[in-house]
Amino acid sequence: SKATVSVLNWTQHTTPLRRARRRPGRPPSPPFFYSSPPTMKLYNFKEIAVVPKSKDFVDVVLSKTQRKTPTVVHKGYQITRIRAFYMRKVKFTQKNIHDKLTGVLEAFPRLDDIHPFYAELLNVLYDRDHYKAALGRLNTCRHYIDQLGREYVRLLKYGDSLYRCKQLKRAALGRMATLLGKLDDSLGYLEQVRQHLSRLPSIDPNTRTLLVCGFPNVGKTSFLNKVTRADGDVQNYAFTTKSLFVGHTNYRFMTFQVIDTPGVLDKKPSELSTIEMQSITALAHLKATVMYFMDLSCECGHTIDQQVSLFKNISPLFSGKPLLVVLNKCDVIPFSQIDGSDQEMIKEAVEEAGAEMVECSTLHDVGIGEMKTKACEMLMAHRQETKVRGKKYNDIENRIYCAMPDQRDEKARPSMVPPSVLRERQMKAEGVEFPKKVLEKELEQEGGGPGVYSHDLRKHYMLENDEWKYDIMPEFINGKNIRDWIDPDIDQRLAELEAEEDARLEELAANPAPEQFELNSVNKEILDEIRHKVGLMKQANHDKRTTTRGKLGKVQEAVERHAALIHKDRAFVEGERTRGRKRTRGDDDEDDEFEVRQERSASRGAGADLQDRTRSKSTIRSNSKTRFFSNAPASRDRGVSMSKLGGLKSGSQQLRAFAMAKKKTKTLARDSRMGESDRHHFDMKPKWAFSGKMSSNGNRHSR
Repeated sequence: SKATVSVLNWTQHTTPLRRARRRPGRPPSPPFFYSSPPTMKLYNFKEIAVVPKSKDFVDVVLSKTQRKTPTVVHKGYQITRIRAFYMRKVKFTQKNIHDKLTGVLEAFPRLDDIHPFYAELLNVLYDRDHYKAALGRLNTCRHYIDQLGREYVRLLKYGDSLYRCKQLKRAALGRMATLLGKLDDSLGYLEQVRQHLSRLPSIDPNTRTLLVCGFPNVGKTSFLNKVTRADGDVQNYAFTTKSLFVGHTNYRFMTFQVIDTPGVLDKKPSELSTIEMQSITALAHLKATVMYFMDLSCECGHTIDQQVSLFKNISPLFSGKPLLVVLNKCDVIPFSQIDGSDQEMIKEAVEEAGAEMVECSTLHDVGIGEMKTKACEMLMAHRQETKVRGKKYNDIENRIYCAMPDQRDEKARPSMVPPSVLRERQMKAEGVEFPKKVLEKELEQEGGGPGVYSHDLRKHYMLENDEWKYDIMPEFINGKNIRDWIDPDIDQRLAELEAEEDARLEELAANPAPEQFELNSVNKEILDEIRHKVGLMKQANHDKRTTTRGKLGKVQEAVERHAALIHKDRAFVEGERTRGRKRTRGDDDEDDEFEVRQERSASRGAGADLQDRTRSKSTIRSNSKTRFFSNAPASRDRGVSMSKLGGLKSGSQQLRAFAMAKKKTKTLARDSRMGESDRHHFDMKPKWAFSGKMSSNGNRHSR
């Protein structure tokens, strides 16, 4: 394109950065030593939202219209209400499309508002004309949709029936969807641009920058990896680096960004590829220290003549910038060992460009630190010189006044020089070597190294007497010196306490204590009886207490009451059944067993009674096969009173009630045994996933 040709016109000076115009009413920017000069608008390309396809665009807009607007209208409504119903849908759709297209247009950078470096980089990567055409189509579509919305709202004002209003609404939304469908190519192109922009490095055109350039495979990425924390790919073939890479390094508590550019071949401007054009764009628009790398060993596949030729061809891009020529791979062949003609050719090219020359080896770290320091110093000096030559410097210089105090008397006030410095100067003047101070680090190495050597912190104490340095220091507790709270006569007082203790012990030995009270045989029997009764009471209380954990307390009591009632009913029915027949030996045994059980339950409490009843339940169930436990009708059980059955009709209902209680108790018992590590995933059905409007065919549109 024309813009590309203008950038590649190396025979002329590069295009200067455009200055941001100050809007009327805006105060002037502060001086340069308070903040950086006004900069162009910078974009964070990683925050651009995803651009949907045209089909997805239409689905999102129409779905939102269906969800956010009313959906019920009847032909019996007044015509004004019907018109307002469909006008609202058309207006809502038009506004929704307008907002979404505006968001896409505002998210992408405008080439006229951003820094020329980014503008030219976008032109190289995506073609400025194609980029503007895609954004222009979106803007035109937005304008047409706004116009369609206004026209159909005007037509809906004259709709005389529900059918005509509905057809106008369908026509409006259909035409809007048709216009969005024609943006498929533009939206797809912008989505590809967005994905590529999000992968671009964050380059600040106005910060301190070191720009690395040269032929491919000359050691540019290796230098970037050495001085920064970047991890660029290094291979032994050309064009390993296909885009701009950025790293950051520190020098004198300041941050410098180091930009690694792809290799450039010595070709005509029109024959350069997109990869090479990125390097040219960075050289043309970034204010930085240019570091041109050369390979003296020619292992990159290009001779020294070709490298010098490329240096001369792109030298117009170096104008107005500090330039440093780096002779890499000096470990293979240093500069002093190459041909004399090549040496003269390199020196001549460097002198013509006004550059400086250094040797280094990125493989063996030879000269890397010195080269970085020199490049940073050149950039700082150049930036300071640029500020001094600017107009702001003169304005600030006129406002600066340096006050010099007047001499008030004839008294001399020389500067204070430490005695050790004067002694050192005197010894140097006499030719005597001044003793070198032994550092703590050297003492540590002599004493066994870290972890073995213990630093002596007391030798630097400044006391009135140096002999006090290693005295035992008092201990402090809660901010108070223990020594201040020690009685000077503590030894005498301790001796007195010990003497008093010995005297008391002798007195106790001389006058022993009276014997303890002893119980006679009668009192011992009474005491044993009391203890036995207390134990029985404790056991009864313990049996009454429930043993179920958690929330089974009340439920367990209910279950016990039901079991006792059922057991009592069974005993009653068994007695009624055998009342009319002759008593046998087995009956007497059963009666005796029942009486024994009653006596045992009365003596042991309700808990033991429940255990006996439960234990004998299986025996009763197997021996009593009567009509009471059968499915016979209730009329045959007339002999049993309702009070004995607990308000139920028959014994079968009693058993069913007991089974239901037992089934309910299982779940509660399981829950009571549940610990912190047990989990239960309930069948939750969130409202948002199962709510929405129903369509005519019975399907639900979930939100």
